[in-house]
Amino acid sequence: MKYFVTLFIVLVSLSGYTQQTQRIYLSGTDKDHTKTWDFYCSSGRKSGVWDKIEVPSQWELQGFGTYNYGWTQNKDSETGTYRTTFDAPKEWKNQSVMVVFEGVMTDAEVKLNGTLIGAKHQGGYYRFTYDVQPFLNYGASNIIEVKVSKVSENVSVNKAELDADFWIFGGIYRPVYLAVSPKAHITRVATDAKANGVFSMETYLNNVKAGYTVSAQIVTLNGDKVGESFFKEIRRNDGDTIALQQVIDAPKLWNAETPNLYRVEVSLLKNGEVIHRVTERFGFRTIEIRKYDGFYVNGQKILLKGINRHSSWPESGRCLSREIHLLDINLIKEMNMNAVRMSHYPPDVEFLDLCDSLGLYVFDEITGWQASYDTEAGAKLVRETVTRDANHPCILVWDNGNEGGWNRELDDDFAKYDLQKREVFHPWEKFSYWDSKHYPGFNYLVNASLYSKEIILPTEFLHGLFDGGMGAGLDDYWNLFLQHPNFAGGFLWVFADEGIVRTDENNRVDANQIYYPDGIVGPYREKEASFYTVREIWSPIFISPREITNQFDGKLKVENRYDFTNLHQCTFSWKMVQLPSSAGETTKMLEMQGDLARFDLAPWEQGTLNLNLPKERLDYDVLYLTATDWSGREIYTWSWPLKTADEQKLNLENQISTNEVQTKIEEGILTVIANGIRFNFDETSGYLTGVHSETKDYSISEGPRLAGVQQEFTGLKQWSEGKNLKLHLSYKGEGSWMNATWTFEPGKLARLDYQYGQKGEVDFMGITFNYPEEKVKGMKWLGDGPYRVWKNRLKGGTFGVWEKAYNNSITGETWDYPEFKGYHADLYWVQVQTQEGDFVIHNTKPGAFLQMLKPQQPTYTHNTNYVPAFPDGDIGIMNAIAPIGTKFQNAGELGPQSGKSKQLNYAPIKGSLYFEFE
Repeated sequence: MKYFVTLFIVLVSLSGYTQQTQRIYLSGTDKDHTKTWDFYCSSGRKSGVWDKIEVPSQWELQGFGTYNYGWTQNKDSETGTYRTTFDAPKEWKNQSVMVVFEGVMTDAEVKLNGTLIGAKHQGGYYRFTYDVQPFLNYGASNIIEVKVSKVSENVSVNKAELDADFWIFGGIYRPVYLAVSPKAHITRVATDAKANGVFSMETYLNNVKAGYTVSAQIVTLNGDKVGESFFKEIRRNDGDTIALQQVIDAPKLWNAETPNLYRVEVSLLKNGEVIHRVTERFGFRTIEIRKYDGFYVNGQKILLKGINRHSSWPESGRCLSREIHLLDINLIKEMNMNAVRMSHYPPDVEFLDLCDSLGLYVFDEITGWQASYDTEAGAKLVRETVTRDANHPCILVWDNGNEGGWNRELDDDFAKYDLQKREVFHPWEKFSYWDSKHYPGFNYLVNASLYSKEIILPTEFLHGLFDGGMGAGLDDYWNLFLQHPNFAGGFLWVFADEGIVRTDENNRVDANQIYYPDGIVGPYREKEASFYTVREIWSPIFISPREITNQFDGKLKVENRYDFTNLHQCTFSWKMVQLPSSAGETTKMLEMQGDLARFDLAPWEQGTLNLNLPKERLDYDVLYLTATDWSGREIYTWSWPLKTADEQKLNLENQISTNEVQTKIEEGILTVIANGIRFNFDETSGYLTGVHSETKDYSISEGPRLAGVQQEFTGLKQWSEGKNLKLHLSYKGEGSWMNATWTFEPGKLARLDYQYGQKGEVDFMGITFNYPEEKVKGMKWLGDGPYRVWKNRLKGGTFGVWEKAYNNSITGETWDYPEFKGYHADLYWVQVQTQEGDFVIHNTKPGAFLQMLKPQQPTYTHNTNYVPAFPDGDIGIMNAIAPIGTKFQNAGELGPQSGKSKQLNYAPIKGSLYFEFE
């Protein structure tokens, strides 16, 4: 939708109620609601002629100029000249009229009716204003012209904003509007509302002399008055800042769990008449940072479960909308996070508004990606950031740049504009009493917990490049964070893959090789597996045990990891389901469900939740428990199999039953014929070479073999037990041995019993078979799903029957999720769907993993940290699997769960498989 009206007026009309500031949009309001301006691009695509462009937008995404990433040397320095017209009513002549730019990349030079109206603004992420009242043609049309330079004339601005690890864009990408107020007006209100009910504020005035009064009233969001109004008369002509204070009895407090908000209505009066009125939203809350301890909100210590977020959308770059902000915040909260860092620049103000109302703690940050602004430029940008954002209760601290991008001369500037005097943070630095080291290894944190007194809060950790990091390794890190009081939490890197539509390359989505496929969601917010792992690990309700046995009495140990919420504010419900025992079973499954009574458990207390399950639970296969918070948001659904793999009811009957099992040998191939199926074995290796029915040929072969181990075939024995035929295969290798016994029985599925011993450290353990990848169409399985797992990322799955079609998705390069290839946990059975026909492998070993093919390595790599080890085989039943690392650490640096598997002796690992062919 586009606005082609000359003026779009918000709040009030010119002829009516005029006490409030009028906001008159010259542009549209967001990426989906734009206005067309004239545009001239100096170089690159569609350059050299006047054209049209939508505002707000990034010009590269509109087909102009050139795409640049921050690493690009000698960046393209095109400029864009914008032009539009608007009318200025005669009534404005006695008003204050300001033009407001919410964000322009990167330098902006503004003319009105051909006259430069102020100094060039430098810095691409900040709100800036000009007084246009002296330059207007009243009662007539006006021309505003903005010359935008993607590359700044200020060297420090370029180093801070453009020589960075993110996309570089040009354009007016946030709204532009006129703010029309009375001549005497309130320019800004700063608030500080403490948890004890003390409300302080400063009102900044313009053109106000003695005889005026500033009055304020606190109200709820519904407009109900809270306390009495309070005011101050202005007695001197030189007063431009008025301080007021009020005390509210027992206000509802703001925190990320219960984000209670109020408004203060501030009025400027003359002779009892309201001249101008401003409304500010705020929350009563007290932020403390206690040295060598951590963050306290309203006297309660909090632990930050955070994510870094860039502002990005594939078709529009950094030009976003309220809908995208709401989408992102809901996804962040769905992962049970409570904090977000504004890396590496201030966000749209709408994002902070939503963090206030939905509840997220925020680190607000000026840009400075490994290089800082100079003091003159930086001082202006600090002022623009803090004066815009200071009243948001969600903001805990101010970040002065990132990773060395700190101008220390600016540290004290934040407090000049922040009535709340929040602390200034240097992400990545040991600064003051903080250690915010980025991407610390697990051992670094262990040592820091032992020897450091600093508050430990990594503002970036577990870098999520491709499918590594993020949820992988988090369980160990978080358990360490919970154990030591000087840990204050941390921020994962990063929320979304910054994939951008390349309008110069057939609209492909480009995440720039290894530089930006590192989100926990994709460019369009496609959820990766780590999304669900983080959701379980950071659930504010922690439940054990991980396994349920026949002796389960319906009682679960629960820990309330909320900071403020008693669990009686949450609801719990359970469901038991009977699942298919094989892929072909079509019988309607049974289901039973129930709700639980309110469960009273205070924050950070432990207790017992009694599910009061009925006696019939042994008739069911899986238990689901769902917790929901006070707002109706699902916290998590846990799942537990009620039977282990060896306790499942297998349907072992073959579709075709014969009275005997036959064998024959031809050209070195031993063929076993049972129930209409022929199994071929190589006499020289003992491996299966193929399976055949009357109508189908299955290319399963080269197994069972011990995964990742070179072994010598030491013998094949064949014998009969009644009508059954048994084949026994034996193998030996350096530090390993394996025995495998096939059993063929009339009317029953073929069974493979295996056992092996393997000593030492290994990436994986199990048995594998070959199968041509090009013939695989999909799979259906009973186990944890639907996502694959790594050794250090086992949480987040749900037990049930899952199905997915084959894909070759590379996490962060293509976004067809869940990925098909990889390890899958807690396998009971799998139906492999192929061009040759479907076949089913039933597993009876508890806790076994399915290896389905081998994921393709990312196209662009700079190390192998995020390329986990896989067997040479294509389909494996694994007893141990590989972990995955991050961009900066191999898996071994991420904690105990990320280490290799280790066997200290040759004690046998045993398992049994049943094979079902059509």
